[in-house]
Amino acid sequence: MWFLYGFALLAGIANAVQSGVNATLSKNLTQPFAAGIVVSLAGGVTLLLIGLVLGRFALPSLGDIRAVPLWAWFGGVVGAFLILSQLFVAQQIGAAPYLGLLVTAGVITSILLDHFGWIGFEQHPLTLWRALGGVLMIGGIALVALF
Repeated sequence: MWFLYGFALLAGIANAVQSGVNATLSKNLTQPFAAGIVVSLAGGVTLLLIGLVLGRFALPSLGDIRAVPLWAWFGGVVGAFLILSQLFVAQQIGAAPYLGLLVTAGVITSILLDHFGWIGFEQHPLTLWRALGGVLMIGGIALVALF
């Protein structure tokens, strides 16, 4: 289980680094949408190669594809929106405010997703401590962004 937390921490670090890398790519190519396509293609190739190397890549069956809820097909659209925010926003406002806003918005949204059990998450009720954690994150990002 600790491995999963470590993996999540590494993903958080990668998220911070990725913002700067993608924004620099966009700036140097002078075409943010071309940079976004490069990022998406590189991500797809990386996933394919890792899946093949680990022997975990297999095409889904037609039945599996039909069983997917309609809303679950929009993850790529959400991912593209995230990439666009990196390309257009990250370097403009700075790494700390950008990632702080990204993470804080994600935590607040996650608290709601957990509370209501939306989009496939198990239901975890909103508690005073979870609400306080969200409020503290909002206060923390305000300090990071303002100072």
